[in-house]
Amino acid sequence: MSETQTFGLSLEQIDHYEFRVRFDETSVPDLITDESAPLGGDAGPNPSRLLVTAVANCLAASLLFALRKFKNEPGPLRAEAKATMERNDQGRWRVAHVAVDLHLSDAADSLEHLPRILEQFEDFCIVTQSVREGVAVDVRVTDAEGQVVH
Repeated sequence: MSETQTFGLSLEQIDHYEFRVRFDETSVPDLITDESAPLGGDAGPNPSRLLVTAVANCLAASLLFALRKFKNEPGPLRAEAKATMERNDQGRWRVAHVAVDLHLSDAADSLEHLPRILEQFEDFCIVTQSVREGVAVDVRVTDAEGQVVH
């Protein structure tokens, strides 16, 4: 049996390329988006930045959930993401690659079941796995000592 979920949002133009985003059925505050200058006025993140934000946030939340599921009490996670934009065959800009670095604030050897967690946390990230169907996404995890663990 197939299971589905739906959610909605609405956009309302404020000025030029600036939009107010309202998220349906939630108490999440409105979000302002805008295109970068010179097209827009930089009043908020543009859609490409929101896409990369969603990938990085989803990965960080997924890693945090997996760590806690195995009874770890990790310190604050930090994520950095970098997007590479390229022109396609028609000369149009596309997000071609996203690189995400997740930084643990704990030493790897202090975390229970870390190899198993690192093996599977990406699979539970809805956004990243959806985006990977069209955009390359690389993920690296380092611990508090700067050791690359994934």
